[in-house]
Amino acid sequence: MLGNHGRGLVKQVFTGPAKLLARLGVTPNQVTVVGTVLSIAAAVGLLGTGKWIIGPVVLAVILFADSLDGTLARLTGSSSTFGAFLDSTLDRLSDGAVFGSLTFAIAAHYAPSSERTWAFIAGLISMIGAVTVSYARARAEAVGAQAKVGIAERTDRLIVGLVGAFLVGLGLPLWVMALALTWVAFASLFTVAQRIFAVKRELSGK
Repeated sequence: MLGNHGRGLVKQVFTGPAKLLARLGVTPNQVTVVGTVLSIAAAVGLLGTGKWIIGPVVLAVILFADSLDGTLARLTGSSSTFGAFLDSTLDRLSDGAVFGSLTFAIAAHYAPSSERTWAFIAGLISMIGAVTVSYARARAEAVGAQAKVGIAERTDRLIVGLVGAFLVGLGLPLWVMALALTWVAFASLFTVAQRIFAVKRELSGK
């Protein structure tokens, strides 16, 4: 995740824009929805069409700005349970769009090879893992447990996937993307396993 320094930087960067949006009457939930639409459009329109230089750059900017809704909510005192639910739910759509578009581009724009097969399978697992990691935490909270552990948070997985695409876009071989998606897939599945065992230990102790 961003860490204390990173969160401080995000607060400094987005406080000004958040104040402007507040004066314009824009709500945090509106920012969340617009950010999701932009991220899906960029993922499908750029990553999905093989534009792996500009695509990762545009998505990095959009995903960095993902903190704007939270900053606006805190600034205006409008943080809510529904807002947190909406943000988390729409994040899954963005994640699916990113990894789904990468996986589609691998299948559509590269000739058959062992590297393409490897990258494609890793992409599929990354899509499934992105959803399952979030579901494991949500389901744990539904049964009265906590499942916040994990070797890779959402930000980490997206950064690795986008950096892999960017490097391949610059001319590196496809196996670089395959390695990046393999790490994302492994980290996602390992995080799911961590959360399952964490919930088991917590519930067994009750």
